[in-house]
Amino acid sequence: MIAAAAENNALGKDNDLLWHLPDDFKRFKKLTSGHKIIMGRKTYESFHKLLPNRTHIIITRDQNYSVDYDECIVVHSLNEAIDLVGNEIAFIIGGGEIYEQAEKKSDKIELTRVHGIFEDADTFFPEIDEDYWVLTKQEFHPTDEKHKLSFTYLTYIKKENAFKNL
Repeated sequence: MIAAAAENNALGKDNDLLWHLPDDFKRFKKLTSGHKIIMGRKTYESFHKLLPNRTHIIITRDQNYSVDYDECIVVHSLNEAIDLVGNEIAFIIGGGEIYEQAEKKSDKIELTRVHGIFEDADTFFPEIDEDYWVLTKQEFHPTDEKHKLSFTYLTYIKKENAFKNL
């Protein structure tokens, strides 16, 4: 999973991000380029254009939903999306409901923790349960002329045997 979430786990409001962090966009592009990205329909529809050099796997309950791009595949469940990926590296990119479903099926979380609280958000990242996830890397990014908010890149790896008994 890859996401940017505020300290209160806010992801967005009205199908849009709550902040503009150019360095986080660059990191997202670097990590996800050349891979499949899995997302819900609302996340897909929030894009102004397709993300280049990535296959978009769109999850929707709507059996009649279709997209007219070769770079897009429409599926109807997270399991179906994961089956398409096989053993390849893929990134789950949202939204909130998809993250919630994907937590126990993921092996890594690349989280940008945005240092702020956004009370008006309507979409949230799930709480990271440290009984199941271990923080392996962190890198702080202060505010600057391009970034009004500071943030920290956090990498979590699923603990061995996590979620086995759930």
